[in-house]
Amino acid sequence: MTPAHFAISSSFILGLSGLAFHRTHFLSALLCLEGMMLSLYLALSIWTLQLGTMGFSAAPMFLLAFSACEASAGLALLVATARTYGTDRLQALNLLQC
Repeated sequence: MTPAHFAISSSFILGLSGLAFHRTHFLSALLCLEGMMLSLYLALSIWTLQLGTMGFSAAPMFLLAFSACEASAGLALLVATARTYGTDRLQALNLLQC
């Protein structure tokens, strides 16, 4: 495994573990998701460069566009929950209560 592949896979695993274990604030969960998407973008970019074909060259840009849409939807949900509940703590969100 090359150092670049190790760095990308370890950053994805760190983002996944941060999302799984540190679920106190909604903003920290969104940051972990963005870190995971960034590592996926870098991995896909390196893979298309190593492959050398032009057929997969648009895939990293599509992933980056979907990541931006995911980030904007996450920030909209963050603002909505902060206005409704007054905090961004995930323990304050109760899905059983309407």
